[in-house]
Amino acid sequence: MDIDRPEAGAADAAVTDAQKRTHVGSTVSAIPVQSDVAFQQDQAQLARVGVYHLLSTLFSQEPDHEVLQRLCDIGDVDTSNGKIAMGWELMKQSAANTNVEAVRDEFFSLFIGVGRGELMPFGSWYLTGFLMEKPVAVLRRDLQMLGIERQEGVAESEDHIAGLCDAMALMIQHSDEIDLATQAQFFKDHIEPWAGRFFEDLQSASNANFYRTVGFFGAAFIEFESDLLARTS
Repeated sequence: MDIDRPEAGAADAAVTDAQKRTHVGSTVSAIPVQSDVAFQQDQAQLARVGVYHLLSTLFSQEPDHEVLQRLCDIGDVDTSNGKIAMGWELMKQSAANTNVEAVRDEFFSLFIGVGRGELMPFGSWYLTGFLMEKPVAVLRRDLQMLGIERQEGVAESEDHIAGLCDAMALMIQHSDEIDLATQAQFFKDHIEPWAGRFFEDLQSASNANFYRTVGFFGAAFIEFESDLLARTS
């Protein structure tokens, strides 16, 4: 799901410059590989944006050859540097041992299926057991207050994991307008209550292969974000 900014006057926090729009997958090639400690240093914000964009890309549609190749090209990773580093290495190895056709089938089985996929990557589903429930209405209200709206033509509701990752990336990119405390509140309200469980379920899903490593990486990153953003409270 792509998250875009509205036109002028929609909200005080709105960014109207078309150059500031975010697009799924546009920064995958720039993702730095860092340890848990390094994430908190000079390039922390760029790294966070990169990871959120990557996760959005991996859940908005099946990875194409370019995405898999970029994961293969990550380079050497010191897995002793923590769970995030281990996650990078696992995704790198898994990307090297799969192909576009296999990942396409896996994505379909996991998230689309005949009727529905094995997993439902929606916050409302995890929080209430149903789609399009109250959490979606609350999320839409908060996104509107931030001046963030989804692009036309996007089928999934805003509580899809890809859309939420897009929203977080956009907020971090425009931290001069949306400060860390606001990011923390959004994360606490709309991602933290369920995303960790989703990534854990992904690791044990019967149809997961490549995405099992994405689940490990995602769980590690959500844990990191929870610790980082809790310090802003």
